[in-house]
Amino acid sequence: MDLAAGPGTAPGHDVAQRRHCRPGQQPGPVHDGPDRPELDHPELDRPGLDRVEEELARFFADAKLRAARIGPPYLRLWEALERAAAGGGRSRPQLVLLAYRHLGGTDAQSAALLAASYELLHTALLVHDDVIDRDTVRRGVPNVSGRYRNRALRAGADAAEAEHAGTSAGLLAGDLALAGAYRLLRRIEAPREVEQRLHDLLDDAVFSSVGGEVYDVELSHAAAPPSMEDLAKTAHRKTSVYSFEAPLRAGAVLAGAPAPAADALQRFGRDAGIAYQLVDDVLGAFGDASSTGKTGCSDLREGKRTVLLAYAASRPGWDRIAGLVGRPDLTPADAERIRRVLVDCGARDHAVDLAARHAGRALAALESDGVPAPLRQRLGGLLRAVVGRVRPGGPGAAPGPAHRPAT
Repeated sequence: MDLAAGPGTAPGHDVAQRRHCRPGQQPGPVHDGPDRPELDHPELDRPGLDRVEEELARFFADAKLRAARIGPPYLRLWEALERAAAGGGRSRPQLVLLAYRHLGGTDAQSAALLAASYELLHTALLVHDDVIDRDTVRRGVPNVSGRYRNRALRAGADAAEAEHAGTSAGLLAGDLALAGAYRLLRRIEAPREVEQRLHDLLDDAVFSSVGGEVYDVELSHAAAPPSMEDLAKTAHRKTSVYSFEAPLRAGAVLAGAPAPAADALQRFGRDAGIAYQLVDDVLGAFGDASSTGKTGCSDLREGKRTVLLAYAASRPGWDRIAGLVGRPDLTPADAERIRRVLVDCGARDHAVDLAARHAGRALAALESDGVPAPLRQRLGGLLRAVVGRVRPGGPGAAPGPAHRPAT
C-alpha cells in the first residue's frame, strides 16, 4: 500500500499516546467532533435520508416502549443512546443510498433500512470509541458515558464510582446500537442469497473495525513507534471498511448490481477511506477548529499516532518538539512550534501527497465499466472535495499552502 511508502519505522518512541489511558492516568481530551470521520456530501439525497431518519425514529420509539415496560433506568439508557445517534453527517447512509440508486435499486424502504443499519453501526462504534478513549464529550455535549458519569457525581458518587457508571453505560449502549444494526438488517425483504450477503458484509465491517481498534490500542502502548505499514493497516481496518467499502458494496448488493461494479466500489472505498483518514489527520494538526469540529491542539496534545508524526520523527528537528507532542498541558504556542517543524521537515506535504495518491487510486477504481457515469461523478466529486480541504485543486494538484502561524 502506498501509505507504507516513506521513511519506514520512525525513531522517537518517546511520543506520548494519550488516547488510551491506563487507570490513574490523565484522560485524553474531549472529542468535539467525530473520531471516526464524517464526510461532506454535495447534493444530498434528501428524500432518501428523510426515510433513513424515519426508520431510526421508529427503531428508537419501539425500543423505548419496550424499555419502559422494564423500568425507568432502562428507558434512560435508550434515551441517552438516541441522543448519541442524533446529528452527524449521515455519511454511511448516504453512500448506501448513492450506490443503491445509481445501480438501479428501486425499493426505497429496503434501502432506508440498510442505510439506517450502517448508521447504528457507526453509533455503536462511536460510543465504544469514547469508552476506550475515556472521553466524556462528543459534538460539544456530554456523550453517553459523560451523562452517566455526571449523573453519578450529582448523586454523590466519588470520581472512581462515577467513572465506572459512565463506562458501564457506554458499553451497554454501544452493545444495544450494534444489536440494533442487525435488527434493522433483518427487516429488509430481499432474496435469501441477498440477505445473507448483506449480513456477511455487516459482520465483516464489525470484525474489521474491532481489529483496527485493537491495532490502535496496541500501537498506543508500544515502546517502538508505528511503521507506515502499521498505520496503513489501522486506517484501513478502522476506517475504510465500515465507513466506505461496506456501505458502498451493500448498496450495490441490494440493488442487484453485477459483481464487477460491487468490486470496483469496494476498491474505491478502500483507498478513499485511507485518503480521508490522512486528510483528517492533517486537519487535526493544521485545520481551523471552527470547520473541523476539533479543538485546535487536540490531536497534538494527545500525541495521536499519525503519518505526520511518524515522518517527522525520522527527520532533523524532531528533537525540538519530541518533548512537546503528547503533553496534556500543551499550549497554543507549543502547538505552533510543532506545526512549524511538521511543515519545515516536509511531514505535512508528505501526508497530503499520500492522501492525493490514495485518492488517485480510488478514482481509478471507478473507471470500471460496471460503474455508471453518474455514480462515478458523484463519488469522484465527493473525494475531490475531501482532498481539496488540504490540497486545493484535488488529487492531481500541487500541495496547498502550508500552515502559517497566526500573527
